[in-house]
Amino acid sequence: MPPPDATAPSRPWVIAHRGASALRPEHTLAAYALAIEHGADAIEPDLVMTRDGVLVARHENALSDSTDVASRPEFAARRTRKQVDGVWVEDWFTEDFTLAELKTLRAIERLPALRSTAWDGRFEVPTFDEIVALVAAESSRRGRDIGLVPEIKHPTYFAGLGLAMEQPLLDALAAHEYTRRAPVIIQSFETANLRWLRAKLPRGGNVRLLQLIGAPDTAPFDTVHAGAPRTYGQLVTEGLPGIAGYADAIGPHYRMLQIKPHADGYRSALVDAAHAQGLQVIAYTFRPENIFIEPAFRSEGEVPARDEDGSTRELRAYASAGVDAVFVDDPAAARIAVPATQ
Repeated sequence: MPPPDATAPSRPWVIAHRGASALRPEHTLAAYALAIEHGADAIEPDLVMTRDGVLVARHENALSDSTDVASRPEFAARRTRKQVDGVWVEDWFTEDFTLAELKTLRAIERLPALRSTAWDGRFEVPTFDEIVALVAAESSRRGRDIGLVPEIKHPTYFAGLGLAMEQPLLDALAAHEYTRRAPVIIQSFETANLRWLRAKLPRGGNVRLLQLIGAPDTAPFDTVHAGAPRTYGQLVTEGLPGIAGYADAIGPHYRMLQIKPHADGYRSALVDAAHAQGLQVIAYTFRPENIFIEPAFRSEGEVPARDEDGSTRELRAYASAGVDAVFVDDPAAARIAVPATQ
């Protein structure tokens, strides 16, 4: 990604959110491979931990939305109720399964009402090591660096179980020749683990840190757990200089940017403020389905569930506002709006 400055980059980095998740079950090697084929600059694996301490890719530690675990009688007794980040959840959880057990499960489509279920049951839950191997092989085959943007999910929760992910992730990155040099961005909705990682990862290397930003009236769970909650709204206003002290970028939902028409397209006060602090802005998540697109950009008349014209207009507008990278569910559609630079 280009360094932040006062001018709006016309071609932000395209990060495949959970892979090409609009077209294949999310967080599968097939989804990541298709995203790379469709021109993604980077792929995003969300990371959780198994009972035996292996990093695997799932959006949540709860398994029923993205795997066939609910249909597996051998695991029926594993369904349980837990408090995760202060919220009670009843489900099956990765930390109650060994890697060998997880490998018997198969991925399913998380949004079956909107996206095809034709690929359900075909793909395993991948490990982070398997994802790195795929990206390294594709990079070599295609002659271009492909970035990795892993997110550490529920860090305080997993640390409380004795399954902290930060050091295992650093060890995994150091173990692979590719991730010792390729672009890597580690992201988290919490703050303390990013501060810890900053102490281990001096600026100037190939690994950067991204502070994800949740809803303005909510707070990072580590601050809640510590008894000193600070809302995301505070973090992106008076807290931006503090974020710049440990992170390289912020990652808000794109609607938080509140873009406004400008002579050269659109402008965002938050993008300008972040850039003024030396922070890049990586916005999430652009999706091709009409239900997710802002009304101002949706196509008129009879609009199918998938609105590529509307998603193109939306993504071009936010690109003109100066975002440095975008998380997208469909990299092929995103490339229509944001052509590759190489």
